[in-house]
Amino acid sequence: QEPAPFDVRQLALQRVDGDADRLVIGVTYTSTLIHVGEVLLDKPGGYISNDKLPPGLWLDNISNWEYGALVMLRDGAFALRNHIARSQSQSVEDPALAEAEPRLNFRNDSWVLPTTEGEYRKGLRSLADYLQRLSEPERPQAQFFARADNLRQYLEIVEKRLGSLSQRLSASVGQVRINTDLGGEAAARQSTQTADTVAVKTSWLELDNVFYEARGATWALRALLQAVEYDFEDILKKKNALISLRQIIRELDESQQSTFSPVILNGSGFGIFANYSLIMANYIARANAAIIDLSSLLRQG
Repeated sequence: QEPAPFDVRQLALQRVDGDADRLVIGVTYTSTLIHVGEVLLDKPGGYISNDKLPPGLWLDNISNWEYGALVMLRDGAFALRNHIARSQSQSVEDPALAEAEPRLNFRNDSWVLPTTEGEYRKGLRSLADYLQRLSEPERPQAQFFARADNLRQYLEIVEKRLGSLSQRLSASVGQVRINTDLGGEAAARQSTQTADTVAVKTSWLELDNVFYEARGATWALRALLQAVEYDFEDILKKKNALISLRQIIRELDESQQSTFSPVILNGSGFGIFANYSLIMANYIARANAAIIDLSSLLRQG
């Protein structure tokens, strides 16, 4: 059973003990980051990606779901540390965020000395420390800058993640792809020569791994973008981009629909059976196209 969606605004209000005056810009996004991490660690069955014994060893779908959500958590923490919580490139970074981000980037399968769970909990405590200082406006010790350039830098990270997932999901039926690595720049070079075309097909043993990684990633990203809708509301309205963000969230919502088969179906592209990977790739590709459009809107004056 995958974790259910949650109300990011209600969660943020709980984090500040129900005090609406402390619900300042940035509290919703930061509390959502923390909650995504807590779900990874404290969901029924706990965190299993580092399990060395059954039953966790056999539950690879869950561990792949965890990894997908973890990548989005890491990207969100990276953007917060390096972009959103800093006024300019030469400004000093927040010490709690400087502690949290490397903790969350610790290897995801360490069983002991130190454990993955232990490192991630330390990272979440550092995020909570930042959140505590952020939510005390009378003592401005932490900042969250809701600017168009900050949001665009975060979305550029997300674009690459979703683009990769979409390509891997689409390879479920096999494709012959033209090499476009150097497309668009005549003087571009790469380290080693590659073929003009390449055949790409995901092994049937890996299909469910990629699918559940995508499910975890879209679950976490949906929540983080809902938080962005609140914390960046003013700038999104000014750019007339709020509806674009809501459309992205809607596409991610669709990717979380329940599957009615106990196995991940992998029919051919136009065959009589469903292909779950292609359906997921479609939702992700549409969300990614909308994110690219949103980034373009934010870049405009």
